[in-house]
Amino acid sequence: MRILFVASIHHPEALRAAVEQAAREGKPAPLFPPSMSQHFWEKALIKRGHTLDAFYRNQPALRLLPAAKTTEQHSERITPRKLAQAALNRIPPSANPDVRLRNQRLIERAREFKPDVLWMVGDNTVIYPETVAAIKHLTRCTVVYATGTSPIVFSHAIDRRAAALYDLVLVNDYYHGIQWLELGAHKMVALPIAACDPDFHRPYELTDEERAQYGCDVAFVGTLVPDHLYSQRVKALEALRDFNLGIWSVHEVPPSLKPFYRGAALGEDMERILSAAKICFNTHGNFMRYGGNLRLFEVAGAGVFQVTDDLPGVRVWFPDVNGTPTILSYSDLDDLRAKVTHYLAHEDERQAIAANGRAHVYTAHTYDDRAAEFERLIATITP
Repeated sequence: MRILFVASIHHPEALRAAVEQAAREGKPAPLFPPSMSQHFWEKALIKRGHTLDAFYRNQPALRLLPAAKTTEQHSERITPRKLAQAALNRIPPSANPDVRLRNQRLIERAREFKPDVLWMVGDNTVIYPETVAAIKHLTRCTVVYATGTSPIVFSHAIDRRAAALYDLVLVNDYYHGIQWLELGAHKMVALPIAACDPDFHRPYELTDEERAQYGCDVAFVGTLVPDHLYSQRVKALEALRDFNLGIWSVHEVPPSLKPFYRGAALGEDMERILSAAKICFNTHGNFMRYGGNLRLFEVAGAGVFQVTDDLPGVRVWFPDVNGTPTILSYSDLDDLRAKVTHYLAHEDERQAIAANGRAHVYTAHTYDDRAAEFERLIATITP
């Protein structure tokens, strides 16, 4: 198949580094950096013989608008950038000349590339429903919408108006998929779209310096702001403040957790941090009630003992194997503290569960597995 991704590049510096590394190694330039899940989908789909291209919808089309060069940092504070963005958001996308030009260029790219699948990555604020309809009519492609977030919380009017054009919606959280069906999507599957790549999500050999830099009893890597989206995660971490806790995030950290903040982490840096931890803490955001975030599978692939909140998807995707858990979940904050205390004191039990989790995701939850299931799903759809 010919698959055209329509996505935003969230970590432009990471993509530049990945492209430069590929050039040094004499390999084709990647479409996405390894800090984004699309990178691993790209790798798995190419391995299976598909041809890929990408349109970066968040890159300005007009030269007078500068492209972002670094990762945008989320903050609870009011900043000049936020005020400027709020003013721009008051302009309807249809009246924005730069957005209009981006849509025209996407149609031109589709006309040249002739995709069998138009893969729309979630959180779209740029591509008009009319553009998706035009490409669908022009190329007779299947339109896939892949997202890890709730349409109630994160989607925009421009996205929701296009829902009836989506032949297949792929989600992590099953409840999000139901919401997309209610908005008019033809079919949804809780795949989930998150997974692990054994070549990348694995235990890393660390130097003594790296162990000193990254080592901690409980590690967390992820987003903690804004509060209305991540308050449950923040409260759980606050309950662990008397442990040897390390927090890494590319975004702002709440004041109560700043003493434990150790910096940003993307790509291989994240894998090295996980490899240095005894326990990785991973509570889902408030908007995920079924489960299935990226870290769930990435931590397991790194061979690290993981404790997460008790959600339906966690139970489905991480069953006990050979009588041993593949992951540990907690019911409340007292239970969380009790389990962290117990497993820090019982290394043999902790390592057995971590090894079981790693073997399980390598067997059932790799991006190669997801790509194979994606092919099966596409074969059942008549656009």
